Amino acid sequence: MKLKLNRPLVFFDLETTGTNPLRDRIVEISYLKVGNEGVIKEKTHRVRPVDALGRQVPSDPAAVAVHGITDESLASEPTFKELSGELRDVFEDADIAGYNSNKFDLPLLIEEFVRAGVDFRLAGRNLIDVQNIFYKHEPRTLKAAYRFYCDKDLVDAHQASADVRATYEVFVAQLEKYELGEDTATVARNSRLGDNIDLSGRLSRDKEGDAVFNFGKYKGKKVKHVFRQEPSYYSWMMEGDFAKDTKDIITAIFHSK
Repeated sequence: MKLKLNRPLVFFDLETTGTNPLRDRIVEISYLKVGNEGVIKEKTHRVRPVDALGRQVPSDPAAVAVHGITDESLASEPTFKELSGELRDVFEDADIAGYNSNKFDLPLLIEEFVRAGVDFRLAGRNLIDVQNIFYKHEPRTLKAAYRFYCDKDLVDAHQASADVRATYEVFVAQLEKYELGEDTATVARNSRLGDNIDLSGRLSRDKEGDAVFNFGKYKGKKVKHVFRQEPSYYSWMMEGDFAKDTKDIITAIFHSK
């Protein structure tokens, strides 16, 4: 792979009970950890999704129709909490990459770690979203990306192991095709769409480099100014349905205003 890695890079993909990254659960996770010498480790886990009381969470039928993982097939699989130690160790020292990972997979993974009681932070990591690179150059799906960059047909799409391997191969081909940079930090910058600060795009930076809101009645307004004038807006966001990384960022801004 034509990329200088200062630390390992973990590609990962999730199959889930549904499409809400804040509320749904993981039913399958695949990861592929890469170093300068190539693939270090590759593994797939099926996961039994459970609620706070340990009851299995059923998958949305629409999700099952996509990934084919039924509730019955997960009955004897480990829970995310039981796998959280291994997964923490895999991701802990690494930068992270995936396909649509910044908007979906990463926020959902973070929520799973929170529920498992594991402190998992993104600060200081380089986050590469292969889909963003693709959309900035050749807007298509992963299946089309695989055909375009690798000249192969993606078999078993929407199985995490197949998707994560395809994502890795597409990324390697993108490094050959585009001038994306020679280190992970540069590639991560080139994989971003816009100036979003958080994964879900609720916050971005203005021309002065300050955080501004990307939604609601204060869209385009500096976060620090809004919190100074209306502290209750911070409380409303902390109690609302916002991703953990968004809450972490606004908390830092609130306490530094």
